[in-house]
Amino acid sequence: MKVEICSFSQRKIYPGQGRLYVRGDNKVFRFNTHKSESLFLQRKNPRKLAWTVLYRRMHKKGITEEVAKKRSRKAVKHQRGIVGASLEAIAARRNQKPEVRAAARQQALAKSKEDKKARAEVRKANKASATGAGGSGPKVSRQQAKGGAGGKVRV
Repeated sequence: MKVEICSFSQRKIYPGQGRLYVRGDNKVFRFNTHKSESLFLQRKNPRKLAWTVLYRRMHKKGITEEVAKKRSRKAVKHQRGIVGASLEAIAARRNQKPEVRAAARQQALAKSKEDKKARAEVRKANKASATGAGGSGPKVSRQQAKGGAGGKVRV
């Protein structure tokens, strides 16, 4: 049994029922009732007529039991400590007042400057002791030290 579909209302047309309309360009339209055919010929929009299948599909009528709404999985955020600090330490830092933070920063900068100064002094002392032991004579290039062509001697 061949069941057709109405070109206007999208309802089923059983054998022996409905009307056939062939347009001038040989396009065939099938209608289940005269009402559908008349509305089609008046160029009515089936999406705006509440009794058509297209309207019901467009306005999501009568499909509650078939399709359940998809639930989206949301990522759950967890707070964890990192290698250098526990979660409590991070929370304490975050809750500090800006003045306390600024003071700690200034103190850390002053300490690093002092350390840098101390390292520079140690380096300077090491350099002075090295030049004192080796002698602070004129600088000699490697080639001259080997006795290479430092200066030509004419006879």
